Amino acid sequence: MEGLIPLVPSLVTPDGHRPLPLLRQAVAHLGALAVPAARRWVGVEQGWLARLGSDVLADHLGPEVIPVLVAELAEQWRTRAWCGPDATAKRLARFGPAAAGAVADLRRFWLHTPHSYERAAYLEALAVIDPGGLDYTHTESLWDCEERARLLGVAHAPAHPEALERIAALRDDPMETPDVRAGAEARLERGAAHRADRATPGVSA
Repeated sequence: MEGLIPLVPSLVTPDGHRPLPLLRQAVAHLGALAVPAARRWVGVEQGWLARLGSDVLADHLGPEVIPVLVAELAEQWRTRAWCGPDATAKRLARFGPAAAGAVADLRRFWLHTPHSYERAAYLEALAVIDPGGLDYTHTESLWDCEERARLLGVAHAPAHPEALERIAALRDDPMETPDVRAGAEARLERGAAHRADRATPGVSA
């Protein structure tokens, strides 16, 4: 696979504007091996290749890339670029609290994205970057149309009556996905065991 790297600039569609199908996935499989070449790609005139280089660096460089990613997410929000911010969110999530400058825009994208399948990526990023204040977000996710978001809600929503009632409904819903039903059952069982421990004399919470 490493032999692919010098060929990448030539693996382009006839019009020269896009990479060949599956090239991005192939480069992604190279991991950090593609970083030296990516540093060169970001300086070329071919837009698709420069973007590919930028993405490789964003995936593999250290904290020095955080300001670039924060600025990228801010620009995506400013221009309402609805396709792609979830990838930026995943890259920011690698850095945890050090990426706190992105929190406001991550919340904006979670609230307003027209792409429901991207909401989980924003919530996952928020959970590792700024986990405080996500009770509402996790509770709301229990009603999300996307399975991944519901799973996050099941796992992390606070044990309030409304949330627990919804989790029980997800557990009992025959139309729900097996993973969500299993996750809901496990969450409720953990809660029941915790309450039993608290009620047992001599057992600490």
